[in-house]
Amino acid sequence: KVRDSKQLTATARQTLFTHIYRDAVAVGVGWTKPGDIDRIGIVPATRRAMRLAVESLAPSPEAVLIDYMTVPEIDLPQRGITGGDRLCLSIACASIIAKVTRDRMMASLDETYPGYGFARHKGYGTRRHVACLQLLGPCPIHRRSFSPVRAVIGQ
Repeated sequence: KVRDSKQLTATARQTLFTHIYRDAVAVGVGWTKPGDIDRIGIVPATRRAMRLAVESLAPSPEAVLIDYMTVPEIDLPQRGITGGDRLCLSIACASIIAKVTRDRMMASLDETYPGYGFARHKGYGTRRHVACLQLLGPCPIHRRSFSPVRAVIGQ
């Protein structure tokens, strides 16, 4: 039942998340702060988060399979696989772990920053999110490089 997280319902992702955490040899998650994303850019920030996730794995992997890209900062044999979340079980599992972890983080941030609807739109640039930004302005977790935020703050 594991496949690309975008092809699964939230309920299926939650169930699979529990199974993956229980059965996987190791699971790692990496984060990059919004200000760092603004400073270095989304692709370098994504690579940084991937490196942190790999570095947190115990036991350490012998090689890394990644959806689409490679991460030169990871000193391991690696392969970027286009469409990897559809073709490779470990990449699909990683996509589920990442999506559920992010969704949970956004639900938690919804409590810290009420009124933005993070639990509902998960930080994606939906009409509702943009409307909340226009009404409330950006909060500390909004990336200033996110185009709807730039539009609100006039950059």
